[in-house]
Amino acid sequence: MNIIDASIIAIYVLLTLFVGIWVSKKASKGLNSYFLGGNNIKWYFLGLSNGSGMFDISGTALMVGWLFLYGAKSFMLMWLWPIWNQIFIMMFLAVWIRRSNIMTGSEWILTRFGDDKAGRASHKIVAIFAVVAAIGFIAYFFEGVGKFMTVILPWDLTLQIGNSILFNSEQSYALIIIFLTTIYTIKGGMFSVVATEVLQYGIMVIAGILVAGYAFFAFSDADIANVITNEWKNVFFGWELDTHWDASKYQAFNDLVDSEGYKMFGALIGMSLFKGFFASIAGPTPSFDMQRILSTKTVKEAAYMAGFTNLILFIPRYLLIGGVVVIALVVLTPEMIANPNLTGADLEIILPKVINFHVPVGIKGLLLAGLLAAFMSTFSAFVNAGPAYIVNDIYKKYFKPIASDKHYIKASHIASFAVVGLGVFMGFFADSINSLTLWITSALFGGYVAANFLKWIWWRFNGWGYFWGMLAGLIVASLQFLLDQNKTNFTDGSLLYELSNVSAIYLFPIIFGFSLLGSFLGTYFTAPTNMEVLKAFYKNVHPWGFWKPVLNELKKDDKNAEKNSEFWLDMGNCVVGIIWQSSMIILPIYLMIRDYPKTLIALVIFIITSVILKFTWLDRVRKLPN
Repeated sequence: MNIIDASIIAIYVLLTLFVGIWVSKKASKGLNSYFLGGNNIKWYFLGLSNGSGMFDISGTALMVGWLFLYGAKSFMLMWLWPIWNQIFIMMFLAVWIRRSNIMTGSEWILTRFGDDKAGRASHKIVAIFAVVAAIGFIAYFFEGVGKFMTVILPWDLTLQIGNSILFNSEQSYALIIIFLTTIYTIKGGMFSVVATEVLQYGIMVIAGILVAGYAFFAFSDADIANVITNEWKNVFFGWELDTHWDASKYQAFNDLVDSEGYKMFGALIGMSLFKGFFASIAGPTPSFDMQRILSTKTVKEAAYMAGFTNLILFIPRYLLIGGVVVIALVVLTPEMIANPNLTGADLEIILPKVINFHVPVGIKGLLLAGLLAAFMSTFSAFVNAGPAYIVNDIYKKYFKPIASDKHYIKASHIASFAVVGLGVFMGFFADSINSLTLWITSALFGGYVAANFLKWIWWRFNGWGYFWGMLAGLIVASLQFLLDQNKTNFTDGSLLYELSNVSAIYLFPIIFGFSLLGSFLGTYFTAPTNMEVLKAFYKNVHPWGFWKPVLNELKKDDKNAEKNSEFWLDMGNCVVGIIWQSSMIILPIYLMIRDYPKTLIALVIFIITSVILKFTWLDRVRKLPN
């Protein structure tokens, strides 16, 4: 590594630590200050922070591999998360969530189900889910940053005692970066997280623009056209993927498409749409994006923040991804095609290989700093979010309800170290970024969807229904993860072997079904939630759905109480918003591969949908109370 690049990275790390620790004194005023920034952080800073937290290094490496192999339509693989849950949050969920005026997602549950035995059961299960999800994501980041750093940096950090390897180089690098990030995150809470993430967002944008600019001017249109086909450029698809690559030169890539599990693309996207609709209405999982919503000053600012997150995230991220893929298509393709045994792991190291060998000095340092920033920002967001549930929703509520602010902040530090430690431990046993991605997005979140979908729309759904629905989903999701991790131990042809080799996304309906069954049985065999709790919730949050008995009771006290009739407007806005979001993804992709007609079409779609949302969403938000 050139001294210039190494210096840029060192300056970035020192600057991040300085900013994070410098603002940390603001976090010492109490739990609200530590976990929500005292609700005093500007909405646009929170939006930048939220976008920065979603710009993670593991996901970026995965998306580079997907775009390289599958072409423009690969952006739909992002629907596995589903990324357009951010559109649902922007259109109506941010407003619903922020009206609660509480600290965490599980505390929010008590406003829906009450603080009785049933409510507390639902409160505990969502807190447990939040901690499990945070640990899972930390394992995901641990796996990603380790692979990235070993390809980029020249030093072998393998720690060996005798003939036994204690830590391999990937694990050592990951531990160092995680340690540095944990220091300022734990010390400064939300203030440090937001301050450093705003800095990190700026670095990521600069890195993305520089890489895109280099790829645009260093390689000709003919260089790119010589590698990719019209099918690679096509965003439309049938039930099964057509041949993406020239079979005479790149058949190894076609074979890899067949083996990666996404060949039945129509079925995959159909399942993603099915899952995505329910997952998006279920709302954000109890993690960092929910913390950003709860950290805003007002309901109006919560909506602004959610919209701003969508606006600032995708174009710079896909300029970076598109630039890296263009370099890989022209430079790495011959090297990769010479490998007779291509696997998904080869796709995951395209990003670090491009940076290591094919990016100029200076740009390389900024890009490395930007991707390191991407990791640190996402990691710090989860380290801040997960312990909030341990301290505020478990320790404070059930074990030590009365203590000083200093005591609770010290407990938060201990909880943060515990969450990081468990996540790192789990990361040691992860097979790949892709396996963790599929488990988190399809299995773990599959157990979350049913109960959290019902909580918004159905008045009769109660705390026990929520508890059993979540528990059933989590149990089945955990069994799926154990099967996946032990599939090499099962006999070929056995039932366990077949189940362990089914892609997690196709198991979503089974997980969803068990969770739905638990939700209904738990609800129907127990008493309804107290009507006064339901009236207070409906009056405050005012969701649409099946709330007629509650509305009728409200009208006895307030004749002006009205039903929320904006379901179709919200759903229409979500459809427009998904198209708007998609245009921001495919626009930089088409620009980078020099398909100017399709770039122009994407730009026109972006402008038209922006104008529509100005009238159907932004003007409505402006009328909300401050």
